[in-house]
Amino acid sequence: MALPHAQPLDIVNVAPLGAALGNAVSTSLIKTGRLQLLHMVLRAHQDQPEHRVDDECTVHCLEGEVEVVTGGGVRQLRPGNLLLLPGGEKHSLRARTDCAVLVTLLLDRGDAGHGGGNGTRSLRDPKSPDGA
Repeated sequence: MALPHAQPLDIVNVAPLGAALGNAVSTSLIKTGRLQLLHMVLRAHQDQPEHRVDDECTVHCLEGEVEVVTGGGVRQLRPGNLLLLPGGEKHSLRARTDCAVLVTLLLDRGDAGHGGGNGTRSLRDPKSPDGA
């Protein structure tokens, strides 16, 4: 079953969840052939393993504190901070508190990683006949 995504001209609320953050889950808010917005919820001390995406992406901290770890160092994001990651930059996320981040990915035919690569996290299911 496909996830429901916002459609063009839909209003999407990414306001801080406050007390509801503790029960929230990560969701894909928008996905087209060229763009995906992920509302990622991480629990305190939860890490997202190192990975990369082929094109530029942004990580926007909506609430809490999260660290973006790259080969060039660690950037700590607090609410309202936004970071642009260059294409191909290996990175991981470390939640310092319960947090929510908005990740914007540029896609190539619906895929953030062109179907593979060391450490690439593909958004497509390679077992699916249409790759979706």
